[in-house]
Amino acid sequence: MTSRRWGAAKVAVPVFFSFSFLAPIPLRAAERVCNGTLLQIQVNERGTSHSDRFRFSLGLDAENANKDAAMTALNGRLAEARQAIQPLALRRLTIPAPRSYPVGGGTSGPRLERASTTITGEVSRDNYDALIQAAGRLPGVRLRGMTSLASSDSRASLADQLLKQALETGQRRAQATARALGLRKVELLLIDQRGSTQRPMQMAARKESTGFRPGEAPKPSQSLTLKLDYCLR
Repeated sequence: MTSRRWGAAKVAVPVFFSFSFLAPIPLRAAERVCNGTLLQIQVNERGTSHSDRFRFSLGLDAENANKDAAMTALNGRLAEARQAIQPLALRRLTIPAPRSYPVGGGTSGPRLERASTTITGEVSRDNYDALIQAAGRLPGVRLRGMTSLASSDSRASLADQLLKQALETGQRRAQATARALGLRKVELLLIDQRGSTQRPMQMAARKESTGFRPGEAPKPSQSLTLKLDYCLR
């Protein structure tokens, strides 16, 4: 699924362009002079692709009267979380070193020490709901979010589609402008593609008795911005 937005077009007097393929310089076909009217167009395209896996992030913490006791409690919860989550994950889990800090005290209740860490990894579509349910049942574990990820083939296919659509849109706009000016020839001088972005889509964690379906998660999206220069004669 794709969508587009046209940027403002600018018409200018003829100018001279020199061309280079060195990144991040905009792409130009060759060194040439526009002996006509220079038209500058910005085209924005956006689309979504199919997700084949998800990146999950879990928070894990434990509280006790002192640091040692809090760390001992955290270690116990971490062992339980590993046992439940690792079989559902696609690869090894990422678990950074824990940190500890005081909480509570005063009107908030007794002063305690909290030890915490995170667990991140990737899960397949088949184990999507199972991981969400498992995380929800583990003590001290909270699901911080799920991010939809597209396969490399799916990302490349969408990127090609967006580029093709942007170029076609730019060409149509340039031809329409040329006709309005009583001109016939449209020549593409410059393609600036430095505005391309990819955005994995994150789903806020929530809990429902009916379970969660991977097809209902937000799809990964990509956007592309092209700045196009045409010579109209």
